[in-house]
Amino acid sequence: MLNEWIIASISVFGVASVILLAISIRIVKQYERGVVFRFGRLCSVRDPGFNMIIPIADRMTKVSLRIVTTVLQPQEVITKDNVTVKVDAVVYFNVIDPVKAVINVENYQRAIIQLALTTLRSVLGQSELDDLLAKREQINIKMRKIIDEQTEEPWGVRASLIEVKDVLLPDTMQRVMAKQAEAEREKRAKIIHAQGEQQAAGTLAQAAKIIQSQPTALQLRYLQTLVEMAGEKNSTIIPLTVDIVKALSHNKTKKSDG
Repeated sequence: MLNEWIIASISVFGVASVILLAISIRIVKQYERGVVFRFGRLCSVRDPGFNMIIPIADRMTKVSLRIVTTVLQPQEVITKDNVTVKVDAVVYFNVIDPVKAVINVENYQRAIIQLALTTLRSVLGQSELDDLLAKREQINIKMRKIIDEQTEEPWGVRASLIEVKDVLLPDTMQRVMAKQAEAEREKRAKIIHAQGEQQAAGTLAQAAKIIQSQPTALQLRYLQTLVEMAGEKNSTIIPLTVDIVKALSHNKTKKSDG
């Protein structure tokens, strides 16, 4: 009877030991850190690998150090020049201090998302529509700095990137911008056409001066024109040299004087 009691006690003790050992083992993954509390007080931070804690007395909270990607809900924002736009953004953040992320904020992921939404509305409300469309990179950097100032030191969370994904304009604003772009294109086309006319006029003026100073050049140009005319139409062309034209013009002048 005594032997049976001893065997039963040893069996119970063995099972209890196995259970205590099982609940004492904690495996921390490579991308995690384990924050251990003993009787509610911060005890230590455990590195990746095999770890042991004291059952009942210790409690371990695992914190992931990987970058978390969160897409923010589309927000309606009124820009500085009173244009209502709908903007959606994405924020990337990760924990750099697991102790602060556990102790100083209850839910750091939810907290940083709400902070990112508030910062998004605030920064875009201070920016004009043209800056939002053309200087988006500068706006992204400004928002990231604002978030880092409020999260990195007190919460142990760093915003590695916050980026505006898309800007949806009202239909009326899209039509206005389309008309503005079309007017700008027409303006550029007219300017380019006018510059071309100006350059062509200057070139013709130079050519006229050269031909006027060189009668032979005028004769060659005249013959070239005759060749082009003969190739286009089936007609008889009587070529006249410059000397003949001058003689006819001189005779006509004398008759008119007489």
